[in-house]
Amino acid sequence: MYRMLIVDDEQKIREVIREYAEFNGYEVTEAADGMEAVSLCKDKEFDIIILDIMMPKLDGYSTCKEIKKIHKDVPIIMLSARGEEYDKLFGFELGIDDYIVKPFSPKELMARVRAVLNRRNAGEPAKKSVMKFGGLEINIPARTVSVDGKRVDLTPKEYELLFYLIENRGVALSRDRLLQDIWGYDFFGDDRTIDTHIKNLRVALGPYRDYIVTLRGVGYKFEYNEE
Repeated sequence: MYRMLIVDDEQKIREVIREYAEFNGYEVTEAADGMEAVSLCKDKEFDIIILDIMMPKLDGYSTCKEIKKIHKDVPIIMLSARGEEYDKLFGFELGIDDYIVKPFSPKELMARVRAVLNRRNAGEPAKKSVMKFGGLEINIPARTVSVDGKRVDLTPKEYELLFYLIENRGVALSRDRLLQDIWGYDFFGDDRTIDTHIKNLRVALGPYRDYIVTLRGVGYKFEYNEE
């Protein structure tokens, strides 16, 4: 579970971001000003920080500088009511990963968060090149899937969906989250797209179809209990 720190002096904005973040499976901590955020970062590590610029006690730029002294590589997305190019460039010079102008769409913010985390994770070496779950085998470099030693044909999106479910195994994934993370937040389809791909995946997995569990009213998750 990713740990997110939301830093904004407006409680309502923190509450809205928290609601969307927790719905998407993030562990959320809040700070009402820059000083509090820096103090929190001294005691705890975060996977991503949402940071407002205009705050009392310590503004977002100064807060960013102080946090980077503690955790140099932590991803930071800045929020601001100011959309001037200078403000954005100054933020990027400080090492932020993205800049979003208020008012913003919470869904777009979460999509930006995931994009930043995905870019960061893509730069890390893969822990395993082959993943096995009983007779189900996924060869990550080759992007192939085998069932009991026999390769099965999947479309690119079916493979991405299966891999995403496996990477988040045990986690309840909503249809909305799956659409945003795999098809992109600007996708204009609907939930039936996910259901159709899940149906095709289950057919392809054959005896291991039950690894993909339906969560009624929510979405799906990949569940494997090693015996």
